[in-house]
Amino acid sequence: MTAAWIILALVAAQRLGELLYSRRNEARLRAQGGVEVGAGHYPLFFLVHGGWLAALALWVGPDTAVNWWWLAVFALLQIGRVWVLASLGPYWCTRIITLPGAPLIKTGPYRWLRHPNYLVVAGEVAVLPLVFSAHGIAITFSILNALLLVHRIRVESTALQDRC
Repeated sequence: MTAAWIILALVAAQRLGELLYSRRNEARLRAQGGVEVGAGHYPLFFLVHGGWLAALALWVGPDTAVNWWWLAVFALLQIGRVWVLASLGPYWCTRIITLPGAPLIKTGPYRWLRHPNYLVVAGEVAVLPLVFSAHGIAITFSILNALLLVHRIRVESTALQDRC
């Protein structure tokens, strides 16, 4: 296996692990009375993010050169990702599940930003393709992700407005 494919395999494994973590948190939140909002757009995120990884898997051949500077930026984004997950803890999931009466998280990056997770994800969607000089994938999926995020942030902000 080449460096490029190892990187992609690690990112795919990370995403699968996060989906499992998300589902566990989602089940626990629902058991506590959590309610999902905005479920209609969720499949689009699955398609865009899955398509992003699939496009990279198709584009990145075994001999694709790795830009180590962009990989370092991607690694920094992973630190942000871990910070977000640690800050939200059992409330983090890929769906918008709101638990009535639960406090609004205002620690970690949430002290300064309202939606730091989406900032990290937007960075990842743009940067990982640049690691492999896949500029078209970076641009295309950044635009698709941004369009979805505009809607999702509106839905999430509305769902959390009574706790601001």
